[in-house]
Amino acid sequence: MSRAFVKEPDGDEVSDDQPEIPESRHPNYVTPIGLAALKAALAVLSAEKDKLAVAEDLEAKLALAQTERRLRYVSHRVDNAILVDPATQPAGEVAFGAVVRVADPDGHEHDYAIVGEDEADVALNKVSWVSPLARALTGAKIGDVATWKRPAGDVDLEILAIRYDSK
Repeated sequence: MSRAFVKEPDGDEVSDDQPEIPESRHPNYVTPIGLAALKAALAVLSAEKDKLAVAEDLEAKLALAQTERRLRYVSHRVDNAILVDPATQPAGEVAFGAVVRVADPDGHEHDYAIVGEDEADVALNKVSWVSPLARALTGAKIGDVATWKRPAGDVDLEILAIRYDSK
């Protein structure tokens, strides 16, 4: 197609030709904490959008386009959130929202929280429910050994404790 038929921005218009932020193909399960974090992010982005919308410089307009893209993403994540109440989860079995204490083969203990994709944070031992670790742990009971299949080699983890925080 000839460039003659492509609309280009006029003057100080900003062309937002960036693709939308890709979303996961998995259901958007969230913990109460994860849903609260998404809603807080939505409020921050909305306030940022309002502030940027009145600015007239090109840099602010570019920032506005990026903020609007992020706002659409987070808004969609909130709209499609499936809240999982920890109180409804099986007490003696690992499921979504569980905090699981495990022992590795060296005897070191670790706690992992199984959370939604948006809430996952490896530094805080919060793992997405679709991660290989969460999948290995899901369904296990205290005393079971779950095999975490990793590229670096499989690791057997003994389930020591399971809890569901209701915060």
